Amino acid sequence: MSLVTEKLPITVVILTKNEEMVVARAIESALNDYAEVIVLDSFSDDNTVNIARQAGAAVIQEPFKGYASQRNFALKDMPKSNEWIFFLDADEMISEPLTAELRRDFAQIKSGNFGMGYVRRKDFFMGRWIRRSSGYPTWFGRLCHASSVRVEREINEEYRCDRPVMRLSGHLLHYPFAKGVSYWMERHNRYSTAEAVEKIRGVKSGYGLIFSHDPGLRRKGLKQIYMRLPFRPLIGFLYLYFFRGGFLDGKAGLRFALLRTFYELLISIKYDEMVAERSEAENRK
Repeated sequence: MSLVTEKLPITVVILTKNEEMVVARAIESALNDYAEVIVLDSFSDDNTVNIARQAGAAVIQEPFKGYASQRNFALKDMPKSNEWIFFLDADEMISEPLTAELRRDFAQIKSGNFGMGYVRRKDFFMGRWIRRSSGYPTWFGRLCHASSVRVEREINEEYRCDRPVMRLSGHLLHYPFAKGVSYWMERHNRYSTAEAVEKIRGVKSGYGLIFSHDPGLRRKGLKQIYMRLPFRPLIGFLYLYFFRGGFLDGKAGLRFALLRTFYELLISIKYDEMVAERSEAENRK
């Protein structure tokens, strides 16, 4: 077999819970080029598991305790054939340029003692790439040397790596509305509750992280600043729609920015509600 047709020695892991509408497309984007594709399923009660197997993926089921817990299970405990893992969400696809880049550079990544590769996403909505209102580019840790990476924070996870990290130039293709706007709103209603809980727990300030060379740590520092801003939802909308040029994305850009603002507003309202409830509980003591 020629080197061109050999599969990359990487295990692609797709987390699922009732993803029958989108999982096949995610699998297909990886199946021909990566040595192993595993769907790590949280006991879906739809047809996700059957569709995944029919599409050619292996399926392992693990009870869901949180996104970080699932990813750490994949990194540390899940049976797999490779020491390198690429995390792919069910509503994403690996682009051909990203696969070509990994084919070209993977040997160098291993020999360079890297432990993780960050990847950007292209978010699609209403049939187009939302380049501006999505806040592009945002970097996500996805290519992981299993023994060198750990994942923290159960919602909007944060990656920690014991080795140097790198940025990949290829993209993931992200379709957050592939299951409809109603599903997006239901999911972000859950996410906003988790974010409010994280905020009320309090996080030690790490503003110095904004100067880190690690994209993940820099993003954490910026987020800590952003989450403390007054009128955060309004500021977020003005930033995305005007400062970042979201108005150039047309109707799709406006709607995307408004949906992002709605999500931030939910976090703020739920946080205030939790603070009030905690204060009332303390006053009753």
